[in-house]
Amino acid sequence: MKRICVFAGSNPGVHTAFSQSAEQLGYELLARKMDLVYGGSKLGLMGRVANTVLNGGGHVIGVMPTGLFRGEIVHTSLSELHEVSSMHERKAKMNELADGFIALPGGYGTFEEIFEVVSWGQIGIHDKPIGLLNVKGYYTPVMELVQHATEAGFIPPTETPLLICESDPAVLLDRMRDYRPPAKVNKWSELPEEK
Repeated sequence: MKRICVFAGSNPGVHTAFSQSAEQLGYELLARKMDLVYGGSKLGLMGRVANTVLNGGGHVIGVMPTGLFRGEIVHTSLSELHEVSSMHERKAKMNELADGFIALPGGYGTFEEIFEVVSWGQIGIHDKPIGLLNVKGYYTPVMELVQHATEAGFIPPTETPLLICESDPAVLLDRMRDYRPPAKVNKWSELPEEK
């Protein structure tokens, strides 16, 4: 893995641990000589991880739709900035640029981004590792939801490992480095298995 796409809140959240974890992740990316790909904002957790990597001399690539420049306030010190026309194009470009994905705490946008790349992984658009940085148990309810959906028959048990969840950035990146995508299975329980 040479480039990690980080999805993160454009707000810092209420706990200092959120910002500290964003910075810790930035330090880990620097230590491993990994580039950061992210949404291009200077605000919130997005800005914290980007500034950490930039201040350490790392390479940071932002991807932002033109219409969001005003709201998210584009970071003006990035190594590269890709201007795109829509959120769909933003996510496609981030997927193209990255070798793996990590979600820091965030809101609806972060949830939507991480679940889209999980869905893409499930249907075979990519086979890249996907991690959740579980700061202060932030993603524990998400993992419980995934387990609930598996037990309810909506996620094949072989595909629950598509999401890697850890509270320590170094451990998360180590697990992502060692990730092997699950064997492709028939995800439709009403269709017969191919022979």
